[in-house]
Amino acid sequence: MPPGTLAMLVLRVLRSGPLHGYAIAQRIRALSDSVLEAEEGSLYPTLQRMLLEGWVTAEAGVSETGRRVRFYTLTREGAKQLNREIADYEQATAAIQTILRTA
Repeated sequence: MPPGTLAMLVLRVLRSGPLHGYAIAQRIRALSDSVLEAEEGSLYPTLQRMLLEGWVTAEAGVSETGRRVRFYTLTREGAKQLNREIADYEQATAAIQTILRTA
């Protein structure tokens, strides 16, 4: 996982609807054809930070397997943050590509 991208990817995945932590990790893995892995040790601290920032909310629920889990939902502020993070990421990626092509 490239540094600084986990929060952006979590926010993007949650734009499709509420998910619990394991489902978020699985979705990132599936959508990236198993190239990106959201490890527990970084995913859950990131979700906690996002809760504190107000980018997501959490609600207790039961998973498909019957386990008690927290379902995370994107907030309006989280959607705004996602847009900012995408813009920053695209700008940085364009700059890196320019350097790779011209240096």
